[in-house]
Amino acid sequence: MTSLYRFGLAFAPGLFKILYPYRILHRSPLPEGCRAIICSNHITMKDPIMLAFTQERQIYYMAKAELFHNKLMAGLIRSLGAFPVNRGKGDSAAVNTAVELLNKNKLLGIFIEGTRSRDGSLLKPKPGVVMFAAQTDAPIIPVAITTKDGKMRLFHKVVINCGEPILPEELNIQEGTGLEYRNASRYVMGKISALREEALAVLNQKKKK
Repeated sequence: MTSLYRFGLAFAPGLFKILYPYRILHRSPLPEGCRAIICSNHITMKDPIMLAFTQERQIYYMAKAELFHNKLMAGLIRSLGAFPVNRGKGDSAAVNTAVELLNKNKLLGIFIEGTRSRDGSLLKPKPGVVMFAAQTDAPIIPVAITTKDGKMRLFHKVVINCGEPILPEELNIQEGTGLEYRNASRYVMGKISALREEALAVLNQKKKK
């Protein structure tokens, strides 16, 4: 874990608890030496920070290459666990980096929709997460980041709901066909959808008098 990441993990949760009062459900930090893919829906640029609160280890993310054009910004986000990807171009270097991280028993964070949802509804899942899981034998930890209206607003509640690990064999990927990847992606998204529904129920609970 880099020094900056460790510093952020020490101080950011308290700040976010005030600005975006969050609650984590079913948190289960993964021990060192355990590779995994932290797989979540995506509603805001703050999502990587929120996901970091679910673990005691550094999570590494793909980030759009444009963010790395500025040297100062590039150094900052690299130290926070990001590495560049040219979206929509089949970036083999980014894929290799992701696989290498998992093979080194690191935590890889992926937003399964590939882009942010403007209204909080779940979008069509991309196959990257299940491809990495199948290739590296890494379990997938589904997570749903949920607000009442699909937007993260100051002083409004957020629920981060963590699910049980999805083991690679559950994905039923035998031949690595497009159909298998699509079905596996839908399976993972189904888990995230169920977590989101549970989170919405928590958000909509009325306080008992």
